[in-house]
Amino acid sequence: MPELTFNNISKSFGDLKVIEAFSTTIKDGEFLVLLGPSGCGKSTLLRMIAGLTDITAGDLLFDGERANTWEPRRRGVAFVFQSYALYPHMTVRANIAFPLVMNAFKTWYHLPLVNAIARRRLMRNPEIAARTERIARLLELEPYLDRRPGSLSGGQRQRVALARALVREPSLYLLDEPLSNLDAKLRTQTRAEISALHHKVGKTFIYVTHDQVEAMTMATRIIVMDKGIVQQIDTPEGIYYNPQNTFVARFVGSPPMNLVSVSHERGRLAVSGGLAWDHGGEISGASRLIFGIRPEKLHLRPEGSGRIPAQVAIVERLGAETVVGCRLVSDEHGGETRLLEHDLVFVRLSGNPRIAIGERCALDYRPEDVVWFDHATGARISSDGPTHPTDAPEVLPFDAFSSRVSDQPQLSAGVYRERAGIYR
Repeated sequence: MPELTFNNISKSFGDLKVIEAFSTTIKDGEFLVLLGPSGCGKSTLLRMIAGLTDITAGDLLFDGERANTWEPRRRGVAFVFQSYALYPHMTVRANIAFPLVMNAFKTWYHLPLVNAIARRRLMRNPEIAARTERIARLLELEPYLDRRPGSLSGGQRQRVALARALVREPSLYLLDEPLSNLDAKLRTQTRAEISALHHKVGKTFIYVTHDQVEAMTMATRIIVMDKGIVQQIDTPEGIYYNPQNTFVARFVGSPPMNLVSVSHERGRLAVSGGLAWDHGGEISGASRLIFGIRPEKLHLRPEGSGRIPAQVAIVERLGAETVVGCRLVSDEHGGETRLLEHDLVFVRLSGNPRIAIGERCALDYRPEDVVWFDHATGARISSDGPTHPTDAPEVLPFDAFSSRVSDQPQLSAGVYRERAGIYR
């Protein structure tokens, strides 16, 4: 199984540069995820690895050997496409066995009449039949071997596409958004199956997705891309807790990291609109910064008992947890309060706490949980950042709020966004 090395790899289509030069190494047995929005170049990078797209500059090394000009067959990769690419006229058995049959094909087998006879004979080959049955058993496809793809569900077709890739026993698996056509339930199930498959076969997987949940749950390492530029290469934990710029902070996490543009002086932070509060911790030397904090690191407290005054704007009850979106509140003009026109600040709470839209509250945090970014460039200022949480998140005693909570209308998040013109 190869170790892949990217040495200043880049790709251009004419004058359009779709991948800026970058370098990294993919270790044998890794599950690497290429994560980014549509059009960021991740699928192009996958096709360059497979040999389906030429490399404009730089070197792609397989175990130290330059592979830029290698034919796809020589690279020993299996490619799972987003559209499944199954043959509708063939049975599941024939689809899975197709790569093995084609490997054994002679040139003269393509002659009329000879073609069909040769394929049937190869399908009965004991080695091909045994490998097909073994892979079908691994992916629980045995009941469907004699059916055609048209009679299968989306999840079953995806497993057939995976089985066809696995049956060749390649050294490298390339998967291009293989779950994008599935509904939420099937996507979760198939995601777990692909992760289990990686553990079983122990081969290198390179997986393209724009879904951060897939990336965070499956990857051993993630490459985050935007507009053809590699933004960060790190483990899922490193990407989440220590993003290297504001793009990564916004792209990974649901809700994403809260980012607020602030200025500071003598330990106090201020935002446009007149709101200021005591930070109580170390602050970078720059006068203009971006204050970043994950929603689960914020604490929601009764009005007047936290650093930042706020008002509840959205309540999303998800069962095991609740996401609360707040607007910051300023007391600038003669004690008259007003909502600031900043992005919502989100707080993630466990359980189903008693809180209503429109309720006044306060936000609090630990200074060591804040991540600082440069206001001009969006780059991370300090490498020190919050660590993986070890304690359960603090839950606000919501009974401390006004008794008017139970009398207020509980608008759903979707209705509130529609009325207020708020979108995430």
